[in-house]
Amino acid sequence: MWSTKLSQPPASSYCSLQSSLLSLAILTLLSFTYLSLKSFHSPNSPSSETPSLIVQSSQVVRAEQEVLSDVYNSPEVFRLNYEEMERKFKVFIYKDGDPKTFYQTPRKLTGKYSSEGYFFQNIRESKFVTEDPNEAHLFFIPISCHKMRGKGTSYENMTIIVQNYVDSLIAKYPYWNRTMGADHFFVTCHDVGVRATEGHPFLVKNAIRVVCSPSYDVGYIPHKDVALPQVLQPFALPAGGNDIENRTTLGFWAGHRNSKIRVILARQWENDTELDISNNRINRATGPLVYQKRFYRTKFCICPGGSQVNSARITDSIHYGCVPVILSDFYDLPFNDIIDWRKFAVVLREKDVYDLKQILKNITQEEFATLHNNLVKVQKHFQWNSPPIRHDAFHMVMYELWLRHHVIKY
Repeated sequence: MWSTKLSQPPASSYCSLQSSLLSLAILTLLSFTYLSLKSFHSPNSPSSETPSLIVQSSQVVRAEQEVLSDVYNSPEVFRLNYEEMERKFKVFIYKDGDPKTFYQTPRKLTGKYSSEGYFFQNIRESKFVTEDPNEAHLFFIPISCHKMRGKGTSYENMTIIVQNYVDSLIAKYPYWNRTMGADHFFVTCHDVGVRATEGHPFLVKNAIRVVCSPSYDVGYIPHKDVALPQVLQPFALPAGGNDIENRTTLGFWAGHRNSKIRVILARQWENDTELDISNNRINRATGPLVYQKRFYRTKFCICPGGSQVNSARITDSIHYGCVPVILSDFYDLPFNDIIDWRKFAVVLREKDVYDLKQILKNITQEEFATLHNNLVKVQKHFQWNSPPIRHDAFHMVMYELWLRHHVIKY
């Protein structure tokens, strides 16, 4: 029987190999330790930056939520939808119509109908416009009834001009017929402009109407149409706010008696010692900007409807830091589905005018302070800018349109 005997290595060689492996392991461990410490202390290390960025981002979100929570119906929903609108929303503007007549460009950016002019200008200054109708969510019909009014066009002719223009767009392009106009919108601030569009039934029934006189009792449809805030710009004086100690007058109103509620308001309270109620507009001869300065020293500014449910006095009150008191039935307040008006305004029924003073006196100083502070938070939503800025009146109107863009195209 054959057997093979393996030779054994010398003991000294085995110890030398073991020592070398141990040294290598120690060096490797020291190297990894050094690199780990260097990475930990490095200012460019992703692992050191990421937690910080996450914390900062969450703090920003929480801060924004805290600001929004006081005045918004659903602050988180608004934040997310608004960001989506900024990323995705596209509008196609029809190019038809001579800008020198009634189309494309605004009449002016001043006066009590300036909101219409600002929208016409702002949308062209914004990133929402697309040249490709196939990627558009909505289609803007750029006809300005305010320009017609400025050129002395009669109501009858305005109706014909609007009808012919819309019919020409329907005949020339395929986009209207895909939805019967449900993804189209027009903008008008003058109440005559609203009536001028009534000559085209589908324009009223299907298209989105962005109007300054959104009254429930004249065909305005809240879930379809959009209330355009009537803003009298430029403002004569800077914005008010955070000045509660200066507001010593309980309530203020001055204006024409061009509606039933205004007649009752003046008759009931014009001689009151605590409510500053004037039967007529304040004469400019009494001093410069006397009317505007009254807003600064008043707690509550009375805003009754005039010839229409809306009034530029509401946005004047907001701008000057005076809590608006809404006295106008059937009025769909601007951005009502986004912001809670009762957090920064007093919303009453017209029949409450007889108890107006007691209602206002029942509001505690603490409650007034809360209303006033919330009012300051929403001022940015009721101001137009050129170019437009985030969360201003233009962007809020665009957000309302974004909420209404989900239509079925055939």
